Amino acid sequence: MAAMDLFGRRWALRILWELRAGPLGARALLARCEGLSSSVLYQRLRELTSRGIIAPSADGYELTQLGVALGHALRPLDEWATIWAEAEAEAEAEAEAEAEAQAQAQDGQAEQAD
Repeated sequence: MAAMDLFGRRWALRILWELRAGPLGARALLARCEGLSSSVLYQRLRELTSRGIIAPSADGYELTQLGVALGHALRPLDEWATIWAEAEAEAEAEAEAEAEAQAQAQDGQAEQAD
């Protein structure tokens, strides 16, 4: 449960996501995470560092071996999220097409009534 508490905190997973490709400094993380305040960033960096998930490096912060392993564990969730997002987009497009077809049908009925 401690891991869920840590990763459930706002911005924690996003910070880890941004570090997946290599070390980043605080300014780069702030630039990539629109809406993240510097105070929250530094709090999350302290928390993730104290838990051994990330570590300071010459280039900022980087994932530790434990952090890289977490990324591997989250890969199936990322794959599921991609499938889910595609299904959501398809459902939205179908709903929009249906609404458009209904609107056109109503327009046609209104024209016939005139």
